[in-house]
Amino acid sequence: MLFTPFEIKETVDMFLRYKLDIRAITLGVSLLDCIGSTGDSTRKKIREKLLHTAGSLVKTGCDIETEYGIPIINKRISVTPIALVAASCEEEDFTPFAKTLDSAAKELGVDFIGGFSALVQKGFSSGDKRLINSLPSALSQTERVCASVNAAASRSGINMDAVRLMGEIIKKTAEKTADRDGIGCAKLVVFCNAPEDNPFMAGAFHGPGEAESVLNVGVSGPGVIKAALENCREMNFDELADTIKKTAFKITRMGQLVGMEAARRVGAPFGILDLSLAPTPAVGDSVARILEEMGLEAAGTHGTTAALAMLTDMVKKGGIMASTHVGGFSGAFIPVSEDEGMVAAVKSGSISIDKLEAMTCVCSVGLDMIPIPGDTSPATISAIIADEMAIGMVNNKTTAVRVIPVPGKKAGEWAEFGGLLGGSPIMAVNTAESDVFIRRGGRIPAPVHSFRN
Repeated sequence: MLFTPFEIKETVDMFLRYKLDIRAITLGVSLLDCIGSTGDSTRKKIREKLLHTAGSLVKTGCDIETEYGIPIINKRISVTPIALVAASCEEEDFTPFAKTLDSAAKELGVDFIGGFSALVQKGFSSGDKRLINSLPSALSQTERVCASVNAAASRSGINMDAVRLMGEIIKKTAEKTADRDGIGCAKLVVFCNAPEDNPFMAGAFHGPGEAESVLNVGVSGPGVIKAALENCREMNFDELADTIKKTAFKITRMGQLVGMEAARRVGAPFGILDLSLAPTPAVGDSVARILEEMGLEAAGTHGTTAALAMLTDMVKKGGIMASTHVGGFSGAFIPVSEDEGMVAAVKSGSISIDKLEAMTCVCSVGLDMIPIPGDTSPATISAIIADEMAIGMVNNKTTAVRVIPVPGKKAGEWAEFGGLLGGSPIMAVNTAESDVFIRRGGRIPAPVHSFRN
């Protein structure tokens, strides 16, 4: 792919003025060949493989930043779901595996390592159950480990036993990290239709169908999109959509360049480019502000879902043309605590969990980074998850839930997580109980359109 001098200059302006960045380069590493008969032998192999395979990742990212002037915010690793890797071991508690991942991540200097995960959309294996039960301990005793559980899929339905269990696990994880506003839950996501090539945390894992190692890239540029729309205030929707599409194309071209170069230097194949608009708590880096630039007084007001649908679609259409392999989520994230504009909308009362749920029908992921009252029951958390799983299952798209029941705090109080995770007012949830519904267990069957062969 060739890049003209004008494109390079235009992209540099995006870095300097509008907070364009590579949000993450993520090296996926298969750990299937690390499986041993004991926990100790398996963990030893895991550590050795990670240090060998990912040894140059951080240096590669830093070198590209220096040489190209392109900010790379996070360097990350994703691994084979640990429930698969550790299943042959007799240990009940998988926390030592999380500690091994955390130790290796610290030694390598990466920001996060994902893959303390289980895939249970159709049922539990022994390894799945042990991993899920280990989550509160593992996430409270590690700093860089991220975890995920895929509890539903369009082809298999919703595992409601897993949904019920995850409500309880999220509560326990929050309580284990109560001194930090339940931050353990910020590293835990429940999925429907989880992608196996996702570079974004907390849900990144290296799928069993992936290569031995692969370099995936997540690129983000909400500020660039907003700046482009500032010149479109008198345009109709056709022209507005075209502007978003062309801008997304330019952003993605930059990500393709970085991804291919990083993969070459690390010595891994280039996997996918996830062109999602991922915000940060910084002013000028907000998806909510893009929606407001389209003409909404505040994110969450009537018209927000329509605006987000167009934004997501145009980002995908522009990005697909600019990269050979697009994957992950690719669209627009709407995490509350990580988006300055979303936080402002929560403070003003213009957005609620119910509205966020409606928005997830048309965006890339789901209910993301939402602090809720600490006294929210496990059944209510499970019901929130069930609703989001249903949206993903029926619409054949990825959805996810990352909620944080903040111990000891109520709706309207502030929760702070720090760094890219940001902070937010705690959002109210519906107080009517759903426990009888959640206790039914079993599986909600897949929709009729799942039968495609």
